[in-house]
Order: sequence, then structure tokens, then C-alpha cells
Amino acid sequence: MKPTARVILITLLSFAVYFTLDELFFRTVRKWFFELTGQFGISHIITYAISGIPLYIGTYFIVARTSASERLGLDKSPLKGFLFALICTLPLFIGFSFVFNLTSEVDLDTILVSIVAAGFFEELFFRGFLFGMLYKYTRLGFIPAVFLGALFFGLIHLYQSTEFAELLGIFLITFLGGILFAWTYAEWNYNLWIPVFLHMLMNLSWELFSVSDNALGDLYANIFRFTSIGLIILLTILYKKKKGEKLQINKTSIWLKQPYSPTFSSEI
Repeated sequence: MKPTARVILITLLSFAVYFTLDELFFRTVRKWFFELTGQFGISHIITYAISGIPLYIGTYFIVARTSASERLGLDKSPLKGFLFALICTLPLFIGFSFVFNLTSEVDLDTILVSIVAAGFFEELFFRGFLFGMLYKYTRLGFIPAVFLGALFFGLIHLYQSTEFAELLGIFLITFLGGILFAWTYAEWNYNLWIPVFLHMLMNLSWELFSVSDNALGDLYANIFRFTSIGLIILLTILYKKKKGEKLQINKTSIWLKQPYSPTFSSEI
């Protein structure tokens, strides 16, 4: 089997196993850990980490000659990721502070579940694994590599509403968010901490202020959100220019490209 086909098969199979087991057993396992620890947020994080085992195994069969952290983009600088994300999300925190009230509902569980776990594990599984394996280690270009992950990312947020118009808005926002996070991951030399901290701080701004009960938000929320997105794109382009590098995602890498790394498992 050709390397690209093999990586695609392993990636999709690993993700399918993860997703199926997650749907069937996540709540049960989390409940068991909650009974053991008495702390819901910690139980949620432990269960999330365990649920990713099929993906961790999948990365080994795709790229066995590097560490797990390198395969998934966790070997890069967390400080760079945090500082970049902080600068880019300042419009959210500043803007929301003028328009919305502080919420009194932010507790430890909210921080651990909606900010830490959601930001870290969703980026690890959807960007680091599903997008990263397909884009870095196959000849797939950005669009085919990002589409499935962004689609799933959009679909898993549909629980936030039952009205069609609102559902469509939530799907589009989260689908496009998945594409944006994947783009920043690739452009910042596969530093997963970039989208992780962007995701965490965006979620924090949403939880810290009474913005909305779902990911869609109102007019003011989206004005500040798109200001932040514009800043992410602008600073990323300036960063690449300062380093004298071309954008990773360009006309030669949209549909097909050469793989990022030669260390395919087919060479083992």
C-alpha cells in the first residue's frame, strides 16, 4: 500500500475507534473517576486523556521514529503559543468588558471542562492528530486534510441549539474555527500550543462574560470575534514575512503537496 493511502487509512480508522469508544463509554468512565476522586473537572480531564489512546497508538504506526509530543506538535514552545494567543484575544476581553457583564457562573469545573479540557484535547485530537497526520504525512493538501476535522468539529457543537437558523450559524462558526485553528497550526511550524491557547482563551472570554449560551453569539460578540480573527491572520502573515518564509498554505499546497516529513511508518 502506498504511504499516503496507508496513513489516511490508519488516521481515519484510529479516529473512528476513538470516536466510537468516546460516544459509548466516556460518561461511564467519567462517572467512575468522579466517584473515585470526587472532582468532576479532574475526572473529565482524566477520561478525555484516556479516550485518546486509539489516537496515540495511531500516531506510532504512522510515524514511529519520533516522540509522541513531536508527532502531535506538543514539542514546540508553549510560551510562544500563549503570548501569541493572548495578544490575539485581547479584543475579545477588552470588547466584552465594555458590552457584557461579568458572569458569576465560572467555577473550577467550568475552567477545567470548558476551557482547559476543551481547548487542549479538542486541539490535540482534531488538529494535532486528525488534521496533522493527514496534512504532514501524506500528499493531501490543506483543503482535503482539514475538511473532515472541521466538519466533525462543527457537528459536535450542534447540541448547543435546536433551532435550524441557530444550528446553521453555530455549525458555520465552529466549522470555520476548525479551519482557522488548523491554518495557524500549520503556519506556526506545527506548534500545537498556538491553537490550544487560542481555543482556551477564546473559551475563557466567552465564559468570563455573559456573552451567549452557545458558540454563535450576537452582533457585538461577532464584531470582537472577527477582530480577533483578523489579528490572528495579520500577525501570522507578519511573522512569516519576518522569518523570510512563505506561507505554508499556498496555491501549491491547497489540494496536493509533498509530505512534510520522510519518517513514514512504511520505512520501518
